[in-house]
Amino acid sequence: MIPTQAAHRVALPDAPHNLTQHELEAMRARFNLAAAHSRVPAPPAVVDRLPELWRAAERNPQQEMEERFLAAFFRLHRQPTAAALGRTLLSYSASVAVQVAATLLMQRGASVALIEPCVDNVADILRHQRVRTQPLDESLLRDASSIYGRLATQPATDAVFLVDPNNPTGTSLLSHGRAGFEEVVRFCADHGRILVLDLSFAVFALGGGGPERFDLYQLLEDSGVSYLAIEDTGKTWPIRDAKCAMLTVSRDLWPDVLDIHTSVLLSVSPFVLGLLTAHADASAEDGYAAGRELIRGNREVAVRTLEGSVLIHQPPSVPVSVGWFRIADPRLAATPLHERLAAADVYALPGTYFYWASPARGERFLRIALARDPGVFAEGLHRLRAVLDR
Repeated sequence: MIPTQAAHRVALPDAPHNLTQHELEAMRARFNLAAAHSRVPAPPAVVDRLPELWRAAERNPQQEMEERFLAAFFRLHRQPTAAALGRTLLSYSASVAVQVAATLLMQRGASVALIEPCVDNVADILRHQRVRTQPLDESLLRDASSIYGRLATQPATDAVFLVDPNNPTGTSLLSHGRAGFEEVVRFCADHGRILVLDLSFAVFALGGGGPERFDLYQLLEDSGVSYLAIEDTGKTWPIRDAKCAMLTVSRDLWPDVLDIHTSVLLSVSPFVLGLLTAHADASAEDGYAAGRELIRGNREVAVRTLEGSVLIHQPPSVPVSVGWFRIADPRLAATPLHERLAAADVYALPGTYFYWASPARGERFLRIALARDPGVFAEGLHRLRAVLDR
């Protein structure tokens, strides 16, 4: 008997063990408000060029496609120093870049202070590589004038790993202008710590009246700190997971990281690079205003729809593509609330796993993805509110 298409499903546990397993379950829901990836219609100006982009991928050398993409990406993100370094490696997801960084840390026997909360696959990857990890509460980074001193009071580790802007909270050192990053970099340089930065949500700090990116790589290079910095495209455009991540590395770490990276993969598809270059060029025309506007509109819908409910919006420092909501009723926890919503075909993520070292703290929060078609999103939020009001 030939199995039907419906029979081909990943065999998941009854209760998800991490956020990615939650996101796999969410793919079956009518209203998938789980994964932070953009799930909106792609701009016709890019879609109409797909045949042309395919032919360009066949015609042009891989090196040329990579150079065009990096130039376009770092131009959009206003990172001229990174564009000129020649120490950026490409992979097909940010998780692969994290895996490379974790392998380096494992090889050096390094311990890591990892921001909490953050997306749990970073902690999982570090654990899988047997890297000793301890939590660094993001509240320690709220006051620029005290960052250095507070980091100095934490148990000593060999590396500091930050997600900025943070997923899920949208908290960012950029809320201090340059000062926040300057203090973290100064601390790591003074104490010989490797600084690992996951900047996957940095596109949301490109204008719009909030905190804005500056040339971070110039700061990193001038300081002499050992660093690995991850950038990503997966949260930026509606590319149906045809994405690319970048890992930029300090000069002292480059030889070892290059060896690790090239043992994992050769290259990213030139067609994907051409597609992403087209998106980056289009976004550069308006400074990513169209993407920010969609997120802003859906956030307003979520806040307005949930006003007066048990879910209280936590305003982000940088308006990232997820909403972080505190559960005001102490009798209600995230896991049972998530289960009630899932039964109504609405899938949002419980905060549990974002607090990778203290999951009980995460039971007070729910994360809602905002990068969705506005009409579908509004319908999903109204159904979510109906569940809350029962």
